[in-house]
Amino acid sequence: MISSAPHVPRYSLAERDRRWSLARDIMAAEGLDALVAYGEHECADLAPFAPDAYFTNDRPGSVVVFCRDADPIQLTWSNLPITDHIEATRRGDDLWIAPRDIRVAKNAAGIVEVLREHRLESGTVGVLGLDPYPPFHINPILPYRMWTEVLSELPEATFVPVGLGYLFATVCQSDEELAVIRYSAAAGDAMAEAMRAAAGPGVSEAEVYAAGMAAAYRLGVAAPGMLLSTGPGFVSWGPPVWSYRPQPPRVLAAGDVIMAEVFCRFGMKETQHQVAIAIGEPHPDVRAAAEVARASYEAGLAVARPGNTFGDVVEAMQVPLREADAWNVHPLIHSLNPMGPVCGFGSGLRRVPEARAYGRLFDVPTMGGELPLAPGMTFAFEPNAVVGGRLANLGGTVVIGDDGAVELNPLTAQMLYATK
Repeated sequence: MISSAPHVPRYSLAERDRRWSLARDIMAAEGLDALVAYGEHECADLAPFAPDAYFTNDRPGSVVVFCRDADPIQLTWSNLPITDHIEATRRGDDLWIAPRDIRVAKNAAGIVEVLREHRLESGTVGVLGLDPYPPFHINPILPYRMWTEVLSELPEATFVPVGLGYLFATVCQSDEELAVIRYSAAAGDAMAEAMRAAAGPGVSEAEVYAAGMAAAYRLGVAAPGMLLSTGPGFVSWGPPVWSYRPQPPRVLAAGDVIMAEVFCRFGMKETQHQVAIAIGEPHPDVRAAAEVARASYEAGLAVARPGNTFGDVVEAMQVPLREADAWNVHPLIHSLNPMGPVCGFGSGLRRVPEARAYGRLFDVPTMGGELPLAPGMTFAFEPNAVVGGRLANLGGTVVIGDDGAVELNPLTAQMLYATK
C-alpha cells in the first residue's frame, strides 16, 4: 500500500536522453533518416497509443518527428499544450522539449514542413502509427486523410512502419520507469482495498466503482476506467452497463461477486489489476473457477523468466483451464508498456446457448508468442476461467526479473471478501 505521504518518482533528463537514444537506435537499425511518432488524441481512455508522450514526457496527443541527429520536433494540435508548457516552465519543471522545437502543427502540412526542412523529400522515414496496436487498434491508427496528404506531398519519400522495432526497443523498462510502475501498482492495490471496503449487500455497484476511482485520484494516479460486472454468476466482461446505457446501477446482494479490471496510469506507464470480491459465500462454480484462475496464475509465474518466450507463458497458463474443461473470456496475459503480445481468447463463447443466435463469432488468436522474455518487461497477468457459466478473474501486474517473475500485486491474485 502507498503511505499517506508517498515518495512520488519522477523522470530525469537522463531518462529523456536514454529514450531519445532508443529512437536513434531504431533509426539506425531500420536504415531510417527520420522517425515520425503519431500520438492518439489526449484524453484517450484505456490503452492509449502514445509514443509521442514516451519521447516528450508531456501532454499526450502530438506528433513527434526525429530527423537524423537533430533534437525532435513536437507538433501539437492547438495552443493549449503550449500554455501548459509555459506554466511548467514557470514552476521550474524539468521539460524535455525546448520551446523552439514545439509547433502548433499536428497535421500533414506540419509533418511535411519538418521533413523538408531537413531535406528529406527523398528520405526513408519510419512511422509509428502504421502498425496495428492491440487491444483496441487492430487497424493502424493514423488518420487516412492526414497520411494520404503526407504521401501526396512527398511522393519521392519512402515511409515504413516501425511498430515492431519500437516494441523491442522500449518493452524492457529502465530503473526509473520501474519505480513509476511500482507506484502505479501500489495505487491499484489501494483501489482494490477501497472497493472491498465499500462492497456489501444493499450497496450500489456505482458506489464500489466510485470508491476505487477515488482511491487512485487521491494518490495522483490516473484511473482512466474500470471494467466491472456484478451478480451471482456471469460471463460478461466490459465497462459497467450504466456507463454507456441509461439505466440504474445494480444493487449488490448476498451471494454476489464483483469481477473488475482496474487500470492505473502514472507517468504514462500502465498497471492493471484484476479485482474479484465476494459478497458473502459465492456460488460453488465461482469458487471452482477462482481455483482454476489461481492455478493458471501460478503456472504462468513459474515460467515467466528470461530464457522462455511469451508463448511459453501462455501455454503454461492454458493448461489448468484445459484440465478443468474451463474457458477464458478475455486474455490470460498480455504485455504492458507498450501493449503488444496478447494471449488468445473467446473460443469458449460457443458453449453459451444464447451465442448461437449471433451472426458471426471470432476467436482472437495468441499474438506475439515468439517474444523472448527479458528483465524489465511488464505484463498484465489476468487469468480468468468460466466454470458452469460463471466467471472468476484474478491477477495483477508482473515484472520479469533477472531470475524469474516479480509480483507487484499479490493482493489481487486471490479472491477477496467484502467486510460488510
